[in-house]
Amino acid sequence: MIAISGEGLTLDQVEAVARGGPEVRGGGVAVRLDEDAAGRVRRSRAALERLLEGADPVYGVNTGFGRLAHVRIARDAQRELQRNMVRSHAAGTGDALPVEEVRAILLLRANALARGQSGCRPVVIERLLELLNHGIHPVVPEVGSVGASGDLAPLAHVALALMGEGRAEAGGVEGDAGELLAAAGIAPLELAEKEGLALVNGTQAVTGIGILAVRRFWRALDVVDVAGAMSLEGLRGTPRPFRAEIHAARPHPGQIASARRLRSLLDRSEIRESHRTGDSRVQDAYSLRCMPQVHGAAREAHAYAHGILATEANSTTDNPLVMPGEDSVLSGGNFHAQLVAQCLDLVAIAAADLAAISERRIDRLLNPDLSGLPAFLSPEPGIRSGLMIVQVAAADALAEMRVLAAPASIDSVSTSASQEDHVSMGMACARKLRRSVALLETVLAAEILCGAQAVEFHRPLRAGAGVERALEVVRDRVPRLDRDRVLAGDIAIVRELVAGGALCNP
Repeated sequence: MIAISGEGLTLDQVEAVARGGPEVRGGGVAVRLDEDAAGRVRRSRAALERLLEGADPVYGVNTGFGRLAHVRIARDAQRELQRNMVRSHAAGTGDALPVEEVRAILLLRANALARGQSGCRPVVIERLLELLNHGIHPVVPEVGSVGASGDLAPLAHVALALMGEGRAEAGGVEGDAGELLAAAGIAPLELAEKEGLALVNGTQAVTGIGILAVRRFWRALDVVDVAGAMSLEGLRGTPRPFRAEIHAARPHPGQIASARRLRSLLDRSEIRESHRTGDSRVQDAYSLRCMPQVHGAAREAHAYAHGILATEANSTTDNPLVMPGEDSVLSGGNFHAQLVAQCLDLVAIAAADLAAISERRIDRLLNPDLSGLPAFLSPEPGIRSGLMIVQVAAADALAEMRVLAAPASIDSVSTSASQEDHVSMGMACARKLRRSVALLETVLAAEILCGAQAVEFHRPLRAGAGVERALEVVRDRVPRLDRDRVLAGDIAIVRELVAGGALCNP
């Protein structure tokens, strides 16, 4: 049970609710509105209603939106304004967001409204949570937001389903949102003043997609050390560059953490002991020797993004804000997603660099001039091609990741008749990060396939304890390559292990 209060929602909780589970899909209550938060929401609503009795303009409540903010709306038309706004803003296009991302958006929007600064009634939040608890998910097209003034189109499709309009999904079956609500015993939401604006004006689409992508990236960060350690053993490299004294001399936390993990993964290596003396190499290539520095830089990017997203998940991001203690309404720009967009761009850059160093290790493993192992790690090079094309697949993924690393957050486009003349392009950042992390998982799967094969050429010697545990996980699903076979399935299986966390912390 998670109580939504607008404060303290963690990225772990967001992912847990987004991924769902038997307790959610079976109709059990997984999320509820905190009672204290409900009190704040009621006070905010009461303050707004008092303000509406006066003659002062309140943006988006008794005025139009954007460039139409100068148009005053009569009292008896203010609820119609909210319905019209939701319908007109539900202009998304492209593929529907995955259910997991929609669930993250629902949760985050409910949490933002629970802060009690949006002027909505508690029933609005409760309906969002009912969708989560009943497993009803609005169909939200993925294209249509520039990340300011909030994620208008994606969130409008969410609000549309609450109204019983548009399309939704339940149990893997898409249908009319109103019919799915009725089947679950949920009444369509009749929007009151400001509630349409409160539902669509926020950063929850870019934040929800970003959180899930960054969580996947976090798992990849653990796996990249495993893959690198496996490659180091296969190439008979030295762990000396990972000594604590070296990294204490340049004490970046991410670098120190990666070096520590590499030391742990390589501990008690018989392969290392077999070439401790008599090896003519003075230093390994950078893709091996500089793993803590490169992997650590990605850890720093993740730490930054995690902090930004954790704050954003517990923020009020609509406009205007209703301040119940003052009976005032403040117009601002918290809907602008620049901070989130930039951190997602940073993670996409870090992901591309992790894929780049991983691909270089794959090349060294497969090149007999560099590895001292059979060409392409084939038991019979020539008649058998071994893992030759695995590197080609990784190189293709890396090429796309380098394109995706180009920042979208600097590419502002003026919208809404130049009223919204600087925007974050946050949804573009989130979409490309989602794709980039998926490609990184593929590259790491390719390295692990090659590293596992290379380690086994050194049998009966055993690799470091952590490497051996990871190898057991892989070999439980994918056998050693003794003769050529279709490798697409092998890559897919190991990619699943990478994405699902089975190779984290071996």
